Amino acid sequence: MLTLESLERQARERGLLLRLQVQGVAGVRGLRVALARPRTEQPLLLLGELKGWCLPLADGLRLDTMRVQGERTAAVGPLIWAATFAWALEETPCRSARLLAIRDGERQHRRLVRYFRRLGFRPLRELGGGPLDLPPRLLWGGAGLLMQGDCDEGLQRSARWLTSIP
Repeated sequence: MLTLESLERQARERGLLLRLQVQGVAGVRGLRVALARPRTEQPLLLLGELKGWCLPLADGLRLDTMRVQGERTAAVGPLIWAATFAWALEETPCRSARLLAIRDGERQHRRLVRYFRRLGFRPLRELGGGPLDLPPRLLWGGAGLLMQGDCDEGLQRSARWLTSIP
């Protein structure tokens, strides 16, 4: 199984820097996973990041914002996902994660759902405009498809994805 240490080594071998920031209050921990390219005499070039939070529960990992930008970023997404799942398995009681495939536009929503399914996430329920959806929509920041995935499966899928990238 991949570990955070082995993922940091893989990132270095690709000329990248992988870092996790974790801050907690009262059992809730905020998470930021970032991947950057070092540059000489310039600040790091941020290529991607994922933000979320963790509750001390088996299904307590919540993933919110994932962003990849720039050139030569093929391994960035898989490294970030793998690091996120490895951290959850190594450092928390979390064994599953939830995220929202936001519905900003229909085409983009379909792409997100397909992308998250590739990582092993499965649909839980649609968050729409109903009164019972208001609290989770406030939490997640919009409407869309709430999905859940197994951290171990996500780590395995990310690892396979990484091995396919030169």
